Amino acid sequence: MDLNTLTAITPIDGRYRRKVEELAPYFSEFGLIKYRVLVEIEYLIAMVNTGVGPLSDFPKNKFEDLREVYKNFTEADANTIKTTEKTTNHDVKAVEYFVKEKLEGLGLSKYLEFVHFGLTSQDINNTAVPLSMKEAVETVYIPELEKVMSILKKYSEDWSKIPMLAKTHGQPASPTRLGKEIWVFHERLSIQLNQLKSIPYSAKFGGATGNLNAHHVAFPENDWVSFANNFVREHLGLSRSQTTTQIEHYDNLAALFDAMKRINSILIDLNRDMWTYISMDYFKQKLKEGEIGSSAMPHKVNPIDFENSEGNLGISSAILEHLAGKLPISRLQRDLTDSTVLRNVGVPLSHTLIGFKSTQVGLGKLLLNNEALDTDLENNWAVVAEAIQTILRREGFPKPYEALKGLTRKNEKVTKETVHSFVETLDVSEAIKNELKAITPQNYTGV
Repeated sequence: MDLNTLTAITPIDGRYRRKVEELAPYFSEFGLIKYRVLVEIEYLIAMVNTGVGPLSDFPKNKFEDLREVYKNFTEADANTIKTTEKTTNHDVKAVEYFVKEKLEGLGLSKYLEFVHFGLTSQDINNTAVPLSMKEAVETVYIPELEKVMSILKKYSEDWSKIPMLAKTHGQPASPTRLGKEIWVFHERLSIQLNQLKSIPYSAKFGGATGNLNAHHVAFPENDWVSFANNFVREHLGLSRSQTTTQIEHYDNLAALFDAMKRINSILIDLNRDMWTYISMDYFKQKLKEGEIGSSAMPHKVNPIDFENSEGNLGISSAILEHLAGKLPISRLQRDLTDSTVLRNVGVPLSHTLIGFKSTQVGLGKLLLNNEALDTDLENNWAVVAEAIQTILRREGFPKPYEALKGLTRKNEKVTKETVHSFVETLDVSEAIKNELKAITPQNYTGV
C-alpha cells in the first residue's frame, strides 16, 4: 500500500491529517532535518563572526546564500540527506555532508571542516528539537488555544446575566450564572497559559560530554562558554543549559509538557461540563444541512465534538506524561532512549491540536435554551433555603439552619408557595419577611 491518508497507521496522518498539517513543518522527519540544517549553518556563521582560526577570512557576504539553504529547504533536499543516511547510518552526519556539499557549491571548500566542528550529534538535536518546539508552540499551539479562550470570553460576556441552577455532587445547589461558570474555564486557561509561556526553551550545546572539550583543545585561548551561550541565545533564541552531560537534561521540556497536560485537563473538564449541559437540555446544537446526528435515531444530535476533543486530549496527556517522566532520565552521560522518544514530541501536540479544534467546533454549535434553565430553577425552590437561613442568622434567629432543614427535607416538593408559607410562620418583622420573600432561585446568584 502507498502511504496516504487512507493507509496511514495513525489517525494523525490519516483521518485527521487536515486538522494537524500545520504541525508538519515542525515535527515531521522533513521538519527535523530542516532544523538540523538550520543549526549547522547558523553555527558555522557564528564561528565566522567570532573569528575562530582559519575562519577569519571567511567571506561574510556569503552568509545570506548559506541561510537560503535552510530557508528554501525542499523535500528533494531532505531526500538527498535520507539517501546519504543509508550509507552513513547516521542521520546528523548525513546533514553535515549535505551542508558541506552546499559550501562547495558556493565556492567555500576551504572551510568544509568547520561544518560541525567540535560537535556531537546531540548539540544539533538538542538545539533543533527545542527550536522546532518553540516555534510550533508560538505559531500553532498558543494561537489555537487562544481561539478557544476567545470563544469562552464572548460566551461569558453574552451569558453574564443568565441565572442557572448549580449542581454540586450532582444535587441542586445555590444558583450561579452561566457566564460566570464559563469564565471559570477562561481564567484557569489564562493562568496556565501564562505559566507555559514563562518556561524557557532550554538547549544543550557543549560537545561530546558537555565540557566543550574539542573546542577548548583546538583553540584554548577562546572563551567557548561565552561563545556557546551567545550562539544559542542570539542565533537560535533559546536558553543554553550551562552544565550538562552529552544531552540536554530536558527538565524544562518536561515542565512544558506538564503545563500542556494541565491545559488538557482543564479542557477535558470543560468538554465534560458542556456535554452534561447538553444532556440537561440547557443547550441545543446547531446542525449543518445534510449532517446525521445518529445512524439509528433521527431525533438525536450527539455532542460528538466535545467527545472527540476529550478523547484526543486524553491521548495527548498520556503521551505527555511519558515524555515528561522519561526524558529527564538518562544513564550516566548518555543513553539513546531520549532520541527515539524525542521523535514523538509532535504526536501529543497533534492530538492536542485536534482537541482544541474540536472544542471550538462544539462551542460554535451551542444554542442556549433559556426555557430549560429557567424551568430547572423554578423546580428547585429549595436552593433559597441557604439564603433564608443566612439572613435569619444575621438577625439572631435561633437555630435557623435546623428550621430550614425541616422545611427542605420533607417529602413534599418545595415551591414558591411552601417557602413563602414557611416565611410567614417565622417570628421576625414584616420587613424581614418581605426581604426573604423577595429571594428567588433566579436572583439568588451572588456577585
